[in-house]
Amino acid sequence: MTRDSHEPEVDDSFRAGFVALLGPPNAGKYTLLNRLLGEKLAIVSPKPQTTRSRILGVLSRDEAQFLFLDSPGRPNGGGALNRKLNDTVDSVVRDCDMGLILLEPTRGFQPLHREFCEQLQAAKKPFLLAASKADLFPDPVKLPADTAPADGANVALRFSSLTGEGVPELLSALVPYLPLSPPLYPLDELTDRPTRWICAEMIREAIFECLQQELPYSMAVEIIEFNESRPEHIQIRANLLVERNSQKRIVVGRGGQGVKRIGIRARKALERFLGAHVDLRLFVKEDPQWMNSVRRLHELGYD
Repeated sequence: MTRDSHEPEVDDSFRAGFVALLGPPNAGKYTLLNRLLGEKLAIVSPKPQTTRSRILGVLSRDEAQFLFLDSPGRPNGGGALNRKLNDTVDSVVRDCDMGLILLEPTRGFQPLHREFCEQLQAAKKPFLLAASKADLFPDPVKLPADTAPADGANVALRFSSLTGEGVPELLSALVPYLPLSPPLYPLDELTDRPTRWICAEMIREAIFECLQQELPYSMAVEIIEFNESRPEHIQIRANLLVERNSQKRIVVGRGGQGVKRIGIRARKALERFLGAHVDLRLFVKEDPQWMNSVRRLHELGYD
């Protein structure tokens, strides 16, 4: 996926590298990524473990190209999906040039933060720590003395994804730790994810917004048709996958009102994103093994 962009002048001092966005659920990783890119790539929900995939977001500036690797939080439990999510987190740490570890101020520094610090230290990769919600919690967030972030500070950087406060300073703090390199992606690139994958994620976000309790965690979205032969009128058909027939009845709802509500909410988001009228048709399909089948996880883009 690309966007309009001016072309920065690239010289020998230009830097480019992969920045891993790491942190526990609800630390603000996905909201920050969307703020940095000025586009909605990662779905946002107050419910934890919403993100299931590694997402690359490309931000090109005059002095550097930031390649942000978003990642899910570490889930507990077995099953193919949870193993895949943990493998995704490990791959983000392995493939990055530096880490940006995010904290939520009311919860502070947690064991998972220490785990990420130790992983990056073992890999001899620099990292910084940053705390979200600076607009609500302006006081500095203290860090344990032995975390040894790249800048040596014992307080976290502050930012607000809602207001943008501290975001320019955050980017400036990252630049010195990126490798000297020409751009690694085209300067108008936004992400390596195809448009239809982003659309599936937007439909899944509508599921989280419309359904309660644990049901959205047992669901996936499968795009079965994405027809943009008429750019002003895009046709999308998608399956909403559930594990059991009882879940299917809940999603469909009385008289089909449940799936209709999901479709209305998803269509509005898709039309804003695509800038076109969207003919969206959703079908609820029972697929008992989708969470435990490596083949199905690959087909759904969870790699």
